[in-house]
Amino acid sequence: MHRSRIRSLSLVAAIAIGSLATLIGIGGCRHPEPPAEKAEQLTVGRVQGEIKVGMSAAAVAEILGSPNIVTTDEERREVWIYDKVSSDSVDTSNSIGGSIIIFGGQSSQRERTRTQKTLTIIIKFDENKTVRDFAYNFSQF
Repeated sequence: MHRSRIRSLSLVAAIAIGSLATLIGIGGCRHPEPPAEKAEQLTVGRVQGEIKVGMSAAAVAEILGSPNIVTTDEERREVWIYDKVSSDSVDTSNSIGGSIIIFGGQSSQRERTRTQKTLTIIIKFDENKTVRDFAYNFSQF
C-alpha cells in the first residue's frame, strides 16, 4: 500500500511539473501586444505638405491636432500656435581595460551629446474660420 501511494504522489507531481512546464513554454512563445497607435508627429514637412490657405479650422485640427495656444489678433480673428520642444541626449563611452594578477589598469572616457529642437507653427484664420496665413520656425541647437 505504501508503494501505491508513492506512485500516486509521483504521478501527481509529474503531471503538475508537466503542466507548469507547458504553461511556461506557452508564455515564452506568446507575442507581445502591439504598441498603441501613436499620434501623428508634428513636423515641418507636415505643415509644408498639408496646411494650405483656405483650409477650415476643423481640417487643420484633424491634421495637426489641438494647438498649444489659441488667441486672437487685433481684429478678433483666431490665431492658433503650436509650440513643440524636444531634447535628445546621447551618451557614448570608450573604455580600455586590462588586468594582470597583481596590477590592473583601466581608462574610460564618457561623452554626452545633447540636442534641442524647437518647432513653432502659427496659423491665422479669417472671420469664416479658414486659414488666411501660416508660418513656422524650426531650430536645432
